Amino acid sequence: MSEHISVKQDGAVMRLGFNRPEKRNAITAEMYGALADGMTRAEQDPATRVVLFESTGDIFTAGNDIADFMAGNSSPSDSHDLPPVVRFLHALATAEKPLVAAVQGGAVGVGVTMLFHCDLVFAAENATFHMPFVDLGLVPEAASSLLIPMHIGHQRAAELLISGKKISAARAYELGFVNKCVPGGELASLAEGEATIIAEKAPMAVRLTKKLMKGDRTPVLERMKEEGVHFSSQLQSAEFREAGMAFMQKRKPDFSKLG
Repeated sequence: MSEHISVKQDGAVMRLGFNRPEKRNAITAEMYGALADGMTRAEQDPATRVVLFESTGDIFTAGNDIADFMAGNSSPSDSHDLPPVVRFLHALATAEKPLVAAVQGGAVGVGVTMLFHCDLVFAAENATFHMPFVDLGLVPEAASSLLIPMHIGHQRAAELLISGKKISAARAYELGFVNKCVPGGELASLAEGEATIIAEKAPMAVRLTKKLMKGDRTPVLERMKEEGVHFSSQLQSAEFREAGMAFMQKRKPDFSKLG
């Protein structure tokens, strides 16, 4: 497990937390591996009935650690055939047990796309949601190019995924992918309480109900695979190199000479 992912068993609730506040909880390959391992453990443990995603500090997650990605630290480990990020995304898409998220501060990139796999999402009133994939010369992941248009419609999804607009917790609630917005001081107790309520219900009935609601996961996994091909290609592109350098140099990227 990574020191930057906290894993706590709270009764029947496994709490997986982003724990790298000094780096705005930006996610490295090692952290993805720890998240995937935690979710696998939760699925295999009969005593665990709900997974709760949370964070340390004043931000949920800034998304992928750009420096880590630029360094190419996303290859499969010796004990796994798939890269850590792919294992995590597959675990999200195939999770049989309910997933709950408590979002405070900023959620960026995968910090937003992962929420469309969660069953309940609660947000602090100061939370914001931002998916700047195109701004980084990349494409969406986590099957978000399929799930978000299905959930909120193509035009509103284009605002988030193509225009890359940052939205507030109140707007996310209006769009329907946040269940409730509360003052920051109430977020943890709300999410913990809701996760505990679910954990106390008939476990097989809960899992079967989720399975029926989610339906066939094949299209989601196929879209993840398709996105992964384009994402990997873009990681090698001049667009991503320019965006990555601009990010590191704290300037606006210039795509004017790229076709």
